[in-house]
Amino acid sequence: MNIEHLQKMIEKYLYWLSLPSIGFTDILEIIIISVIIYQVIKWVQLTRAWTLFKGIIVLLLFAFFAAVFQLNTISWLLSNSLGVGITAAIIIFQPELRRALEQLGRQNIVTKFLFTQNDYRDTGSTITDRTINEIVRASFEMGMVKTGALMVIEQKVALGEYERTGITIDGMLTSQLLINIFEHNTPLHDGAVIIRGNRIISATCYLPLSDNMDLGKEYGTRHRAALGISEVSDSLTIVVSEETGAVSVALDGRLYRNLSRKELLDKLAPLKTEDVNIDVFRKWKGLLRNERQNDE
Repeated sequence: MNIEHLQKMIEKYLYWLSLPSIGFTDILEIIIISVIIYQVIKWVQLTRAWTLFKGIIVLLLFAFFAAVFQLNTISWLLSNSLGVGITAAIIIFQPELRRALEQLGRQNIVTKFLFTQNDYRDTGSTITDRTINEIVRASFEMGMVKTGALMVIEQKVALGEYERTGITIDGMLTSQLLINIFEHNTPLHDGAVIIRGNRIISATCYLPLSDNMDLGKEYGTRHRAALGISEVSDSLTIVVSEETGAVSVALDGRLYRNLSRKELLDKLAPLKTEDVNIDVFRKWKGLLRNERQNDE
């Protein structure tokens, strides 16, 4: 009797252990869906939609908890606003969606899916003291001679859509390179420079202008562009005025004007991070080399 009871319990609660038969079609569907999801996430990371995507995940988690704890009013509000939210997202990100469809039409789909090249560089790249000092040095040297400059330092929100509007540089950041880019009558002086980690990624980039009516009329296109990019991302933008040579910083939708060298260093200091992603192979290689030197 006990054996029969145990057998019924096993059949009742452990029925999910039986594996369904998986055919070639199922495997093919899993591969196709995985590749599509990967490509969508990869595209989203290159646009402002990545921030929206994270916000949607938060809302879904909130809806899950509302369903678990039977918060009926909140669940009703979320379910009824879902359709409006999707429509609003499509309208807001219409340029990005159109650009993605245009790229899909221009490229070989099979080659794109099977031989993907990751054109997205890690936004978590570290920025060192040397890079910060080079940026500060270049900013005030350009300010002394009243050379206008616009330098955008990317943080967590990817600036891929603005990077593509410029000319690719992808060079190690130095004060000499920054000064040379913004020198008058040079091909790259007009527009913004995008900095990712310790590298200058792109120059002559176009940025969105701010609609802030409180910004004084004495501030021109550079300051409005710096404020505009800070309103749609978490980037830090340094502006050197061509008229006065003053150095300003745009961050989180605010403009900090006429900064001294120390004040600029204080603004840039929170950007410093330590690179904890150490290549294990290189680490062991270095340990072995040190052991050989000690033995000798």
